[in-house]
Amino acid sequence: MELVFLGTGAGVPSKNRNVSAIALTLLQELNEIWLFDCGEATQHQILNTSIKPGKISKVFITHLHGDHIYGLPGFLSSRSFQGGDSPLTVYGPKGIKSFIQISLETTDTHLNYPLEIIEFEEGEILSSDKFSVYAQKLEHRTTSYGFRIVESDQIGELLVDKLKEKGIQPGPIYREIKENEETTLPNGEVIRREDYIGPMKKGRVLCIFGDTRYRKEHITLAKDANVLVHEATFSAKETELAYKYYHSTTKEAATLARQANVKQLILTHISSRYQKNDVQTLVKEAQEIFQSTIIAQDFDRFPIPVE
Repeated sequence: MELVFLGTGAGVPSKNRNVSAIALTLLQELNEIWLFDCGEATQHQILNTSIKPGKISKVFITHLHGDHIYGLPGFLSSRSFQGGDSPLTVYGPKGIKSFIQISLETTDTHLNYPLEIIEFEEGEILSSDKFSVYAQKLEHRTTSYGFRIVESDQIGELLVDKLKEKGIQPGPIYREIKENEETTLPNGEVIRREDYIGPMKKGRVLCIFGDTRYRKEHITLAKDANVLVHEATFSAKETELAYKYYHSTTKEAATLARQANVKQLILTHISSRYQKNDVQTLVKEAQEIFQSTIIAQDFDRFPIPVE
């Protein structure tokens, strides 16, 4: 599981930051990539990475402001020419279906893969044996959501030394033991997996917020997350401006991270008013509240290891 930031700016593209888009690579877990928001020129940003558009199976849209969706019609179209023939699902607030349909119909765009569009509300929006995704409304000028991506707990490691003590040597039998509750050995003996497996590995939790003001009600969504990705459009000195435009400051994002007991805070959606030499100041503002804070730059990659 790894985050790849394709766009970390706010509102309009700048020389240093494109607008919002984040890829979550789940190649080891699902052999898929999920995309969160798809601002203008996201498909061009992808060209500067190792991401294959055909591997993107799901797109989650936080809200319908242009800097989060203007790249979507282009990406959907280009995917047809970049080896993408597998199904794709787009999840978004009410209105995303008409936006996509009108865009594709007006430009006479024909996709060579099945496209499903799901308009969601609060609650669980996706559930499988490996991952669940929950959405919660935030506070923005338009309906905006935050996502909580929860990985199911994983089977622990095989106790190799214990297996060897029993005379079971490494080979295909190890995989069989790990994948089944009971395994019959070549000598006819039946062994139980629970006797040869370590403790369950707790699944990882990732939270990605759309544009929002700071609200204590958002703590629940981010609670105990391994990683929280939160907007920080403005510096701590611009609290009134942030509130006026329904955004957050560096310190407000850090306050939420501390209150929610997250392990790592990654700030994004940085206003173009802040240049490269301002980044350290912004980071320090947040770190005064929550030490484990970093600011993402375009093309930064952040692995989320299993603990």
